[in-house]
Amino acid sequence: MSRKPLIGITGRRFQLGLIAGMDERYGGESMDSFMSAFAIRIANAGGVPVHLPYDADPADACQWLSGVVVTGGQDVHPARWGGDTTVVRDVDPRLNPNAHDTERDEYEFTLTRTAIDHGIPLLSVCRGLQVLNTALGGTLVADLPPGPIPHLSLRAAPTDGDAAHVVVFEPGSTAARIFGDSAVTNSWHHQAVDQCATGLIVTGRTSDGVVEAVEAPDAPILGVQWHPEWMERDDPALTWLVDESRKQLEAAK
Repeated sequence: MSRKPLIGITGRRFQLGLIAGMDERYGGESMDSFMSAFAIRIANAGGVPVHLPYDADPADACQWLSGVVVTGGQDVHPARWGGDTTVVRDVDPRLNPNAHDTERDEYEFTLTRTAIDHGIPLLSVCRGLQVLNTALGGTLVADLPPGPIPHLSLRAAPTDGDAAHVVVFEPGSTAARIFGDSAVTNSWHHQAVDQCATGLIVTGRTSDGVVEAVEAPDAPILGVQWHPEWMERDDPALTWLVDESRKQLEAAK
C-alpha cells in the first residue's frame, strides 16, 4: 500500500483559563488549538492530518511533510506589511485569541517560506492567504469599507455563504480548474490583499474587486480568502491539496 501524504495544519496558542469550567490550578498554562474541520476533511480526502505547534521547527517539519495548510485567525501584525501599528493593543494573545500574536506570525511566515522553498504544496486560508501575501512582500487593506458584498458575514459556521458572495475566477488558472468559472463561498474577513506579492497572481475576486484567491503560476501554491473547511458542501480546495501532496510524495520516491 502506498503511503498517504502527511499534511501539516497550523493553529493558535492560548491559556487554559479561557475554557469554561477549567480547573483554576492550571488555568495559567497554555494549550494549542486546531480546527477539527481541517483534520476531518483532509483525512476524508486521503491525507494524514498533523497539527503543527509553534515548537515544530519549520525546517525540520518540512523534511517530513507532503503538504501544508496555514489556517485562519487574527490579523497579521501591521508591522509585517507596513500598516498602521497604532491599531495594535497591548493585549496578551494567550488571553485573547483575537489579539495580534507575533509568535504565531513568526511561525507561519517562516513555515510559509520554508514550504515554498521545499516545493511543498501550500494551501493558505483566510488569514493564511494574508500571511502568504505579506510573507512574500505584499500588502493588505487594513479594513474593508462596508459595501454590497458581505465579507464579514454574520452567518454561523458551517455555511456555504451568502448568495451575493460570488467569487469569479480567472480563466485558465488553477483556481478555475478547481472551482469552475465562479463559486458562492462563505466569508469572515475584514482585511484583504491590497498589493499582490511578487510571484503570486490574483485569480479570484468578488464583484466589488476584493481579492478572494491567489496562486503561484509555476508552483502548487493556492490562497483562498474564504474557509473551505467550514463550507457545508465539500470544497475541492482540500482535495486539491491532498492530490498535489500525493504527487510530491510519489515524486520523492
